[in-house]
Amino acid sequence: MNLGAFSVSLNVKDIHRSKAFYENIGFQVFGGDISQNWLILKNENCVIGLFQGMFEKNILTFNPGWNQNAENLDSFTDIREIQKQLKAKGMKMLTEADETNEGPAHFTIEDPDGNQILLDQHR
Repeated sequence: MNLGAFSVSLNVKDIHRSKAFYENIGFQVFGGDISQNWLILKNENCVIGLFQGMFEKNILTFNPGWNQNAENLDSFTDIREIQKQLKAKGMKMLTEADETNEGPAHFTIEDPDGNQILLDQHR
């Protein structure tokens, strides 16, 4: 099961301070919109998202269909197939992707320690 590109989505209190901090340790803005309180930063293959006021906890994020440069992959496992496989293994879904649609979708699961995991397909 290929989950796609990996990043950590951080819930930050002050996006400007967080941006400056991560830039000081070598990250560069890769995407997002600071006026909307979210940025994507990258250092080599490490990707983090900074999100102010959008969710309560930090989230592990996987993006089926993308590589670490947010470039579309020619071949990937659709998020609905990943969801079906996880449900067949008894995995509890916090949110679910609509399995009757195609294209962009997402679902959320939680690990045994309460860490949220977002699978978010953009295409």
